[in-house]
Amino acid sequence: MSAEPRHSSVVSISGAVFPPSNHAATDAAAALSRSLDNESTTTSKFTSDFPACCSPADPITGNLYRTAETDTLPKEAVDASLGCGNPTALIDLHEGDTVLDLGSGGGIDVLLSARRVGPSGKVYGLDMTDEMLALARENQRKSGATNVEFLKGDIQAIPLPDRSVDVVISNCVINLAPDKSAVLNEAFRVLKPGGRFAVSDIVVRGEVPAEVRRNMELWVGCIAGALDEDDYAKKLAAAGFEHIDIETWRVYETQEIDAQGKFASAFIRGTRPAR
Repeated sequence: MSAEPRHSSVVSISGAVFPPSNHAATDAAAALSRSLDNESTTTSKFTSDFPACCSPADPITGNLYRTAETDTLPKEAVDASLGCGNPTALIDLHEGDTVLDLGSGGGIDVLLSARRVGPSGKVYGLDMTDEMLALARENQRKSGATNVEFLKGDIQAIPLPDRSVDVVISNCVINLAPDKSAVLNEAFRVLKPGGRFAVSDIVVRGEVPAEVRRNMELWVGCIAGALDEDDYAKKLAAAGFEHIDIETWRVYETQEIDAQGKFASAFIRGTRPAR
């Protein structure tokens, strides 16, 4: 159910210089990747004095959105974006769709989705912190989006009815949840039959010694709790999803020999059966 990366770039989180490059499986994500490559040819590095993840300047959360996408968004929404991918590039949203963003933060993915589903659609952002909800609602006000609603709640207990949304997205949040199976079960519950799950997340590719993993987590908070990609696929299947696909697109290198190429950003997709 998991897939070897077909077009994955390599990024260092250990101090070595890396080229920020994006490639993805879908046409939309590939187009996004080419745009990003054209817009940014600088190099970056992660060292002890580099901003800790997740922050807008680190090698995991940086260089994820096209300028054309963010130019018309409130600056505060863009600055608060702390994800590891662009889930809105993973899926074809339709006019009238209802979308749920798990762990919506400052609201960047909610606002981008709201444009695509149009006035007949609806986008919910779910976050558990009052600070982020206040920021997201202010960003909504500034953007003028009227088809958006930000909810307070836990992604392990989503405050929406069964079969109420067409698409669930998320951006580098599920890996931080204490009970990932609960999150996936809840995502399945709120999706309508035939509904789609499309998230960006950090995954582990193969075995990493526990001590090495602890050391890595001290440096890069985004990888805390990251699942092995095969375990992720199994949990999705156990929740009831089908057509599961996990594709790594940005692989992180490290000076830890036992962790070389083990951590990656991935596009993760699944579908609730139509029956």
